[in-house]
Amino acid sequence: MSMTKLNGLLMKSIGGFYYVRCDGKEYECKARGSFRKSGNSPVVGDKVVISVPDEGFASIEEIKPRINKLKRPALANIDTLVIVCSTVDPEPNFTVIDKMTAAAVNNNMIPAIVVSKNDLKSGERIAKIYRNSEFPVFLCSPDDTENVNKLKDFLKGKVSAFTGNSGVGKSTLINRIFPELELQTGQISRKLGRGKHTTRVVELFEIDGCFVADTPGFSTVDLQRYEMIDKTHLQYCFPEFEKYLGECQFTSCSHTCEKGCRILQAVSDGEIEPSRHKSYVAMYNEVKDIKEWELR
Repeated sequence: MSMTKLNGLLMKSIGGFYYVRCDGKEYECKARGSFRKSGNSPVVGDKVVISVPDEGFASIEEIKPRINKLKRPALANIDTLVIVCSTVDPEPNFTVIDKMTAAAVNNNMIPAIVVSKNDLKSGERIAKIYRNSEFPVFLCSPDDTENVNKLKDFLKGKVSAFTGNSGVGKSTLINRIFPELELQTGQISRKLGRGKHTTRVVELFEIDGCFVADTPGFSTVDLQRYEMIDKTHLQYCFPEFEKYLGECQFTSCSHTCEKGCRILQAVSDGEIEPSRHKSYVAMYNEVKDIKEWELR
């Protein structure tokens, strides 16, 4: 039996079967048992090598090196984490947003901030905080097609996952950017007879050159629970700190309360947003007594 080897992208896994997109065609695959034995099973977003026989199931032979991997939802090689917050109802929780941005940076993702309900209350104050952190920021409201299109252009060619607290308008935003996605996921739900309380599998959809992760139930709680950052790495997850690192009076400076801390001076001088530093201190205090091996 002859075999053809192809490079592809894992779009969905369900019931022990993996669906891999190769050159516009989707293959239903099984994975070699060696992946399970090594504890490194394929996940959605993986770049893989499959072997395709003349007849029978294709097989995943190799998982290419990942740039990142989330534990929950199980998703790999995410380019952009889109963090949705709202100006009102609910008010923005800056500590939660900052935990998301830090988790993204720590996992080699670009955090993009989308401020919704900009029509009810201006989101410029929120936007200023995160532009100062050098993150892409988009202000959106129901009738603002221009900014929705800018966000869609930004996501082209990238694998993106969306997260945000309940009530911020995450689903509404996704459906505005990708109306086809609601159509596809709705068809799947009807086909499988799933109720609203049933968790769908994680799946990637390719729409208009964007790869969008459909991650039902993916909340900010998941990232906070599974993506804690070691205290020595945390300072590097706040990009606006970078130019001041190494300038503190003490080499072991935690940047929380020490005399001669250059970060604290930058906060005092208005160069670093106070809310960002407050979040950093809260995160530092959460992990300061935890050993790195315990986090792993």
